[in-house]
Amino acid sequence: MTTPDIAPVITAMYQALGDRPAFDAHLHPDLTIWESDAPAMLHGVAQLDTLRDQRAAARPASDGPVSASVTVAPEDLSTETWGDTGLARYVLRARHADGSPDAVFRVTDVLRRDDTGWRIVHHHAEAVS
Repeated sequence: MTTPDIAPVITAMYQALGDRPAFDAHLHPDLTIWESDAPAMLHGVAQLDTLRDQRAAARPASDGPVSASVTVAPEDLSTETWGDTGLARYVLRARHADGSPDAVFRVTDVLRRDDTGWRIVHHHAEAVS
């Protein structure tokens, strides 16, 4: 089952990849994050920015910006809401322009609705080998 008002939030967020302010508009400033390449839970957008910067520094400069070299889209998106709380579960597939194998993640996002709309308060992504 997909709840119509949550699915577009997830889709729009990944369409904004490469534009941090547009992407981050979908994130609550105090969100928590589990990522496969982070050794501990991240707290807030500032810690997420640190991880993003580390990833960018590790990428060869010849690859250019992530948004130019990778397309990302949620697949098998399933969402539910209960009042002002929402849950999204999906597979996130990153396709590389150079033909490298896709990177695939299982993702669960918890969202909360406030005066700005639906925003992610917890994101959990696990790399699938």
